[in-house]
Amino acid sequence: MEEIKVDEKEALACCGSSQFAKQMALASPFPSVDHAISVAKDIWFNKVDVIGWLEAFAAHPQIGESPSSHTTSAQWSKGEQSTALATATDSGLQELSDWNARYRQKFGHVFLICASGRSAAEILGELKNRYSNRPIHELEIASQEQMKITELRLRKLFSAKTKADSTGSQYSTAVASKAEKERVGIIGQHLTAPLEGFPAKAPQVQARTRPPITTHVLDVSRGCPAAGIEVRLEMWKCSQPRPPFGETDIGGWVLEGCSTTDRDGRSGQLMSIVDALSPGVYRISFNTGKYNPGGFFPYVSIVFEIKDTQKFEHFHVPLLLSPFSFSTYRGS
Repeated sequence: MEEIKVDEKEALACCGSSQFAKQMALASPFPSVDHAISVAKDIWFNKVDVIGWLEAFAAHPQIGESPSSHTTSAQWSKGEQSTALATATDSGLQELSDWNARYRQKFGHVFLICASGRSAAEILGELKNRYSNRPIHELEIASQEQMKITELRLRKLFSAKTKADSTGSQYSTAVASKAEKERVGIIGQHLTAPLEGFPAKAPQVQARTRPPITTHVLDVSRGCPAAGIEVRLEMWKCSQPRPPFGETDIGGWVLEGCSTTDRDGRSGQLMSIVDALSPGVYRISFNTGKYNPGGFFPYVSIVFEIKDTQKFEHFHVPLLLSPFSFSTYRGS
């Protein structure tokens, strides 16, 4: 089987995150649908940030509503919801609509579930169960449901492309056989041509266009970026290789830079744009108490270590914040 190419538009139909679509197009072509799904999972969970997750969620129609557009994504959504719409009564659809509105008001995004093959009653029951979740927990569940939908759509896309390639190959076989002798002759000429014009190229490290460490903050209780939060980035510079747990670290941390998150929840430049990042232990701190005086955390600090083998990588350290909890992960 020939490798199958997935362009940005096709990837966007599978998952409505522009970050995801660009990364999938760059990783294309794929030798199999299973390989494409494996790459998609890595991109979705490790490279797409929370803003990208919310963008993907927003691309879905509300459960119980049939999409009106004729895009590939809309038609796939219609098919995925067909069982729910076929099994729903008028009163059931109204109750589903009411709970969808309550869910959106609490979590700030559409209720997301892989609806394929599920009845309206089953979906409504799941919506009611998940409504009691904490925002951070629910965001993780919604991201997992989005991945299930993405996998389903990638399989549909590859199936359609495989059929199209099969049909096209039947026509092209006759043409290919005629042109094969000409191609062999041309290739032979290239193989016997001098190679002086094709020197081996040493691998190049791509120059950075942004600082090697970045962050953004999402207020998951409101379902929106958190603007106006003060952020500090520090590096551990002491005789000890890393800050000891449970002991004072006064004098060990050196400020790299500070900034304040903008309306998209992203911080400004926290350090210089350098190609090779200095390995070591870093600490990024957020003045959450000033942002939410009634919250549980006066400030939040995240400490992480960058190895020498990682100095050319990018480290995105987001903060998912609510009044009484927070979480983070390493993005890129």
